[in-house]
Amino acid sequence: MAEITIFSILVIALTIDAVFGDPKWLYRIIPHPTVLLGWLVSGLDNLLNSEGLGDASRRFLGIVAVAILLGVAGAVGWGLLDFFKTLPYGWVWQTLAISTLIAQRSLYQHVAAVSLALKTKPIDAARQAVAQIVGRKTQELDEAGVSRAAIESLAENYSDGVVAPVFWTILFGLPGLLVYKALNTADSMIGYRNDKYLAFGWAAAKLDDAANYLPARLSGLIFCLGALILGGNSHKESWRIIRRDALKQLSPNAGYPEAAMAGALNVRLTGPRAYAGETVEGEWIGDGKEDANAEDIDRALVLYLNGCLLLSALVIMCAVISK
Repeated sequence: MAEITIFSILVIALTIDAVFGDPKWLYRIIPHPTVLLGWLVSGLDNLLNSEGLGDASRRFLGIVAVAILLGVAGAVGWGLLDFFKTLPYGWVWQTLAISTLIAQRSLYQHVAAVSLALKTKPIDAARQAVAQIVGRKTQELDEAGVSRAAIESLAENYSDGVVAPVFWTILFGLPGLLVYKALNTADSMIGYRNDKYLAFGWAAAKLDDAANYLPARLSGLIFCLGALILGGNSHKESWRIIRRDALKQLSPNAGYPEAAMAGALNVRLTGPRAYAGETVEGEWIGDGKEDANAEDIDRALVLYLNGCLLLSALVIMCAVISK
């Protein structure tokens, strides 16, 4: 493989993802890597998560399931890395592989689709659009509820889908990225606080919290800095709401990018929301209005784009320094 640092590879990978996104034609032929990881998580869930077992046994088997999942992901990552080294310009293939596991463009498109639906279609279309990116019940959300859900998802997934993959790639390369994506996929599928997954998904949830601890806080800081483009005191409000409200979120991490977004946009986020089988009485984050709308989603997307540019600039700085 040609001499090229992981920072340079990441700069190119981020650019490829931002410009082209996921090659849908390819994933009509072969499944996306996260789909394959999801199949493995589902298989382990069906095999090991028996309702007839006690909580202690289910927690132990959940730990086993996560160990298997992360072991497979790490082995595949190292295998691919060794294979790419045998190819001419192997770093190019590594770059392409990394670009498929970063979600800049796809996240923007999904959230922008919610805004477009709110502006041009009946509310049911917007509910269906936001249901593609959130786990809560959306059937009864009004325009404000749909808008808040879209903004919250944009903030949280900026951390999970963009910053954290970059962070773990810098530390451990492609194997580290695959392990992180496997863990994040497991948390999204079995990390729920319900009867079925409270014990079995415990390990996945706790490890995902640990893996996102630093990326989430970095995401909040990037949004805070990026809020300068919105003018006024948006960046100061973003920082103030981070300091005051970030820990109000039930998640130990999601509150940081969400608080940064709430302060910058002058909206209130989170609050009470309904998931399958339960209602979460969450606290409000931010001092702004509750009746968010499509225009607020658009401003959130501007802040998100600036966050992506700032992250790329940070990686470019690291690439220059590392030479």
